[in-house]
Amino acid sequence: MLDYIKKISWYIVSNKKRYILIVIFLMLANLLDIIPPQLIGRTIDLINNGELTAAMTRNILLIFIGVIISTYVVSYWWGYLLFEGAIKIESILRSRLMRKFLLLSPGFYERSKTGDLMAKATNDLKTVNMATGFGIITLLDATTFLLTIILVMGITISWPLTIFALLPLPLLAVVESRLGKMINTRHKASQEAFGVMNDAVLEVVEGVRLTRSYVQESAENKRFHKLTDNYLKKFMKVEQLDAFFQPLTIIVVSLSIAISFGYGAVLVNNGVITVGELITFNVYLNMLIWPMFALGMLFNIMERGNASYDRIQGVLDESDDLNDSGDQEINGTLFNFDDVTFKYPSGEYNSLENITLELNKGETLGIVGKTGSGKSTFIKQLLKIYPEGTGNLIIDGLNISTLDRKKLRDKLGYVSQENILFSKTVRENILFGKPDASPRELDEAIRLSAFDEDLKRMPDGLDTLVGEKGVSLSGGQKQRISIARSLIKSPDILILDDALSAVDARTEQRIINHIKENRTGKTTIIITHRLSAVHHADKIIVLDKGKIVEEGTHDMLSKGRGWYGEQNDYFLTGGDSE
Repeated sequence: MLDYIKKISWYIVSNKKRYILIVIFLMLANLLDIIPPQLIGRTIDLINNGELTAAMTRNILLIFIGVIISTYVVSYWWGYLLFEGAIKIESILRSRLMRKFLLLSPGFYERSKTGDLMAKATNDLKTVNMATGFGIITLLDATTFLLTIILVMGITISWPLTIFALLPLPLLAVVESRLGKMINTRHKASQEAFGVMNDAVLEVVEGVRLTRSYVQESAENKRFHKLTDNYLKKFMKVEQLDAFFQPLTIIVVSLSIAISFGYGAVLVNNGVITVGELITFNVYLNMLIWPMFALGMLFNIMERGNASYDRIQGVLDESDDLNDSGDQEINGTLFNFDDVTFKYPSGEYNSLENITLELNKGETLGIVGKTGSGKSTFIKQLLKIYPEGTGNLIIDGLNISTLDRKKLRDKLGYVSQENILFSKTVRENILFGKPDASPRELDEAIRLSAFDEDLKRMPDGLDTLVGEKGVSLSGGQKQRISIARSLIKSPDILILDDALSAVDARTEQRIINHIKENRTGKTTIIITHRLSAVHHADKIIVLDKGKIVEEGTHDMLSKGRGWYGEQNDYFLTGGDSE
């Protein structure tokens, strides 16, 4: 329990004024709460002694009303301040988590499941909110109220009676502490199972059309049922421990009440305390039911919050695989791969090996080769999204490790194979590349990407919603929106990673012609399986198993007897260029 308080101490310290006010209001509420039982006990004694007058009755009622109203006002403010603080720490952690998600390299996402990351950003944050709000409110209220009531019981009524009545309390604290530690472990397992189940939901939703086309609905349903059942079992293990708290509290309180009535009757008979004081004592004892029950919940809530906070902090503590200490900027005049070899962090074999290549500003480079030959990996070295391999990748005479990552990427226009679109309009998806682009720049990007004719057939034009991940569009339309998004920023270096595979030959040629005409003096890199997309390139390389096996222009390579020549002959004779 105290571990969690230590972990969020940074937040409590930075908001110390808030928590000082909370403690002040809480102490006032506790002091107000001890007044009614005192009034009840003294009123009973006044009645027994025949001393109660109308004026006294009126004053007692007025005090009662004043205490009730004051308690309401004070409780409102400390509750408001505390729960507002809980929401704020959740908001802070969510912002930090999102910022971390945006900064972490692909290596992290290769190791992590999307569903588990979503669980941390939703369920775990909500548990932290609960622990910081309801948990701290319980900690402060239960402990201060418990101590206040015990002191009042001992000072105003009887210390011996108080000590005897509270003898069962240490047993409750020991058992609940052990239960709390067990809950921490089981809650972590439960949240991990929830993450796996969450990931399965994403897969089912994203692949629903594939599942239906292969008539695998029943199999997917059974698989998901097993994951749900696994989560339910682990969650119920937490709830089984949680269920012990309330009965345990009831038993301890019942023992305390039995002791107080038995020993209290002896004290009344001996004249040590009055009947009114005994009734007041038992009212106080009943008031202890809440803090004692709250302490049980406290161990539960705090240990859940502790487990969830550790899961969130695990992501926040992740270090980026990339060296981002560079501060140099480039103009994109020259690329020089000097014996570059690269292996993915999770890979066993080199994905690129001894790559040596020079590309001048304004040139177009075509990259072709078999599937899995390392074409996309080649590009990822320029994008600086994985740690550098061996050898030197020089841009403008500077090693890529010395370049500022953000400034480097700002010079690039990258169209990936995935063609990721957001659930927004066509306009918003294109303007994502340059939010402040003018209408003329937007129209020009649409024309260059050959998307103008398609746009005319869309019901709402640029305001047409593309659906989640562009579900309402064809593959070719998604590719061209992605190309327009990249072209609108007029990048110094344009990279098309198999970005023309879903368009017809005529549209492909139109896009290529637009790029040739409008990107004079700017560098372009085209990865493709279609040789027609790189005929115009100043330089073409053929990759095989991460190595450059052929290099030259289209005319040179098409006359050779290597892979490029074979593919070109196959295409010319009517075959597929792939």
